[in-house]
Amino acid sequence: MNRVVARPNQLDLDSPGRRDYWLALEHDSIWGDHLIPLTVWVGPEAKPGEGLVSFGSNHGNEYEGPVVLKHLLREIKTEDVLGRIIFIPVLNPSAFRAGTRESTPDDKVNLNRAFVEGAGVQPALSGITHRIAAFVRQHIWPRVHVVIDLHSGGNVARFSICANYHPVDDPVLAKKIEETARWFGTPSLMVYQNVTPGLLPSEAERLGKITVGTELGWGSAVNAEGVRYGRHGVRAALINNGLMKGSIEPIAYHAEGNQRKLEMVDRDCFTVAPFDGHYECVLECGTRVKKGDIVGYLHDFDHIDMDPWPARAGVDGVVLAQAWVAPIPRGQHCVVVGREIP
Repeated sequence: MNRVVARPNQLDLDSPGRRDYWLALEHDSIWGDHLIPLTVWVGPEAKPGEGLVSFGSNHGNEYEGPVVLKHLLREIKTEDVLGRIIFIPVLNPSAFRAGTRESTPDDKVNLNRAFVEGAGVQPALSGITHRIAAFVRQHIWPRVHVVIDLHSGGNVARFSICANYHPVDDPVLAKKIEETARWFGTPSLMVYQNVTPGLLPSEAERLGKITVGTELGWGSAVNAEGVRYGRHGVRAALINNGLMKGSIEPIAYHAEGNQRKLEMVDRDCFTVAPFDGHYECVLECGTRVKKGDIVGYLHDFDHIDMDPWPARAGVDGVVLAQAWVAPIPRGQHCVVVGREIP
């Protein structure tokens, strides 16, 4: 495929067929552009305001999402597409090229905190990361009703691999979101707090879109199971929403009916590191625990004779995530336990 370099107003996201673009957003420092890969298919049954978008590399050191979408770019046949499909495998090229969570070489902003009022409009919020958020708002949201944001733990956390979403007030939308998440086949479904400002999924949910995120791996690596779940979940969302021809069957924990739905919506679920230290895992993610159980230890090597600090479960439930890189700063969530809910 020959990719066409195009400014946002040059994109054709509505005409029938497949088009492959390098979306060009002006660079903050060099005389040039950030190039964001974007592929769109528009089938014969496409409707205004409906379609699916899937993003990879919202954070730059999370690689399962880009790998998932790169595979699907090769696998999806234009003749099988019924509606509108938009894939953006690397949403944040600055962070991706640097292998960092934030856009470190440029404005040092976390894209998944950049969906705030005035992003890309106010002078103080005019860097590349906020302009990516503005592009998504102006050109993507009006054309889709399903949003899949593929994340992994990067170097922040190791997860029990999961699809995830926030609680929403609309019961019909909530049911559609949970069903879409289950089709990924992951061991866990994570229902998480919605107070962090500027999240891409939060904005999509507020707009009434079927919105699912993931945590498909950790450690700035590529997890084979995570890629498998991601490919299946995106494909299922396309087929089940009538955007692509085909049939699909549940896999893994979804097929077996033993996915665990884990809720972490209050502070008791999070164990916070009280000092800078080195984290030692004792229990694996996915382990059932009782409140007070020791999940890991935090060591202070500046005070070598001090006993390690026990990182305990704050609630009864399942270890959903914990620190991955051993050195962690004071204040980081070193253990996250989700309560099991029906």
